[in-house]
Amino acid sequence: MMQLPERYKGAVTFAFGDTPALMDELLALVIAGKKTATCGALRDVREAGEPMPSVGRRDIVLDGRGQPAAVIETTEVSIRRFDEVDAAFAHDEGEGDRSLATWRQEHQAYFERNGGFAPDMELICERFRLVEVLGAEDNV
Repeated sequence: MMQLPERYKGAVTFAFGDTPALMDELLALVIAGKKTATCGALRDVREAGEPMPSVGRRDIVLDGRGQPAAVIETTEVSIRRFDEVDAAFAHDEGEGDRSLATWRQEHQAYFERNGGFAPDMELICERFRLVEVLGAEDNV
């Protein structure tokens, strides 16, 4: 298991996705610079009592094995309904063909698997930048 650098002790840790394969796929998009945004159901953060993302916060992204793999820094946070997410945000999520139609299809399926879906559900929409790939010799 990789030791987390001291400067990141106490940082929020999470993985993109809900299966090890998806976690690794989405992490690869972050590292490649294609994924610079993400979203989650506001209800999930509230129910879990997790901290809301905030601009400037740095989080540790885990890989599909639960190992620290990268550090991201939040650059923008907004609350939007699912049906208010626009094409620019879908593109910045970096997944599939990066279209809004694909984003809606894939995210609806994700939310249906993870607590339920409604077109008017509130999402925490977050943009971020890659700060560091952990285990890499050079920072980004």
